[in-house]
Amino acid sequence: MKIRVRFLWFFCCAVMLQACSFEKPGGTFNPVLPGDSPNPSVAKIGDTYYASATSNEWSPLFPIYQSDDLNNWELLSYVFPGGAPDWAHQNFFAPELSYDEKQKKLYVYYTGRDKSTGKITIAVASADTPEGPFTDHGPLMISENIETIDAFEIRDRDNKLYLIWKEVYSPGQPSIIYAQPISEDRKKVYGKKQELIRNDQEWEGEIVEGPCIFLRDDYFYLLYSGGNCCDITCDYEIGVARSKNLLGSWEKYEANPIMTDNETWKCPGTGDVVEQGNDYYLLFHSYKTVGGDYVGREGLLEELHWTDDNWPYFERTTEMTLENNRIDYFDDFSKALEPYWQWRATQKLSYATGENGLMLAASAENDLLGSLLAQPVKSMNFEVTATIDLSMSGPDVKGGILLIGATNNGFGAPMAGLGITAGHDLIEVWITSGQEKNVYEAVPADRYGDLVKLRMRVKNGDLLQFSVSDGSRWNIIADSVDASGYVPWGMGFRWGLVSKGETNEFVNIRSVELINR
Repeated sequence: MKIRVRFLWFFCCAVMLQACSFEKPGGTFNPVLPGDSPNPSVAKIGDTYYASATSNEWSPLFPIYQSDDLNNWELLSYVFPGGAPDWAHQNFFAPELSYDEKQKKLYVYYTGRDKSTGKITIAVASADTPEGPFTDHGPLMISENIETIDAFEIRDRDNKLYLIWKEVYSPGQPSIIYAQPISEDRKKVYGKKQELIRNDQEWEGEIVEGPCIFLRDDYFYLLYSGGNCCDITCDYEIGVARSKNLLGSWEKYEANPIMTDNETWKCPGTGDVVEQGNDYYLLFHSYKTVGGDYVGREGLLEELHWTDDNWPYFERTTEMTLENNRIDYFDDFSKALEPYWQWRATQKLSYATGENGLMLAASAENDLLGSLLAQPVKSMNFEVTATIDLSMSGPDVKGGILLIGATNNGFGAPMAGLGITAGHDLIEVWITSGQEKNVYEAVPADRYGDLVKLRMRVKNGDLLQFSVSDGSRWNIIADSVDASGYVPWGMGFRWGLVSKGETNEFVNIRSVELINR
């Protein structure tokens, strides 16, 4: 499978509106990966950079982006375009790209939850090219008794290959990052695990994780994250340790943490360092200070600077370039389903595209929300419109648009959604949370005919307005619907299309459009 979709990012430069050219990546050109892009990883193959990011519960799993300059990224492919690998069923996060120059092979470490054991574990897949196809090699059997996350690989000075990994934190126990030898085919770890660092500084709290190691001159440098990563109360920060030998001993920088909040971004964490010439850059994730909980952790790029005694630091001058975050979208589904669209990793999606638009099979899946096609939210103010053709839809289905969240901000919380749907009898604005549906407002559908145009406006990230068009004007069905209580843990809202009802029937969605405001 080979997918090439170009993000069209246009922005003003001086009075003549000419395109800016950047001598260096990063700076104020952020976010480079807008929207929900946690735990980004980057690798360089030849002159091209490749990146991936956490998928959580949304397929296709683990996007592969490519870039020539670290600023402009295009979606190239997915590690698992068809959905979850057979052995796992949820919690797909922290992909780590590593290119083996000798083998000419790209390896992707990732984390998933094993169906048979229920444990979160590191696994690995590989491909001859970033476009794929990727072969999944399944979980790495590091230990039968512990859960493992946040894989990273690096070679020691003698070229011996090591896997760096982190044990899932247990309350009351230390949080430790380990190193352990791994085979050249990446299918087996062996030998003794070696502790590198643990949480022993106050700012780290109960957790250290997200290791990234690189070699510069005399030292190995270990960037890592500490604190609470992923919810409304996050206090994530980045620290550094260094050692002249990979297995230690490691010295933590007395000025830690080296990356903290600034006016625009908060809770920076886990990422990868990439070298460009003599410069080093960190691709990492962070929330917007205002509204970031609604958008999720976005991919940022910042340059590392160096003290006179060879410790890295960040200037933290990064601001948000709003124009780069304005990605309007339109789809009439006349061709194959575009790779922007996502669905739940546990969902069995049935659909067809063609000259009549999208035929999306109805269901009561996803905690009774129905069948979903979704995309990450990339701004706090936008509107979505969709046209539903009831003449082409089943008699017992409802189709429309929604904002997708969760019943609460806890890890693994059940899904929730706020949306508007059109059926043959009613147009409804509803909230479904924890498999309980509450109709917010409803109006008869007969006055709107078979071709029904629905609209959802989102203001400040959490205030929703739902409308239906009578052909000449928009009639507001519900206004100022509060979505703030449905923020999902760590990944921001998604907007999407929904098909509810009998599983053997379809909803016909002629088109959908998103406009950022």
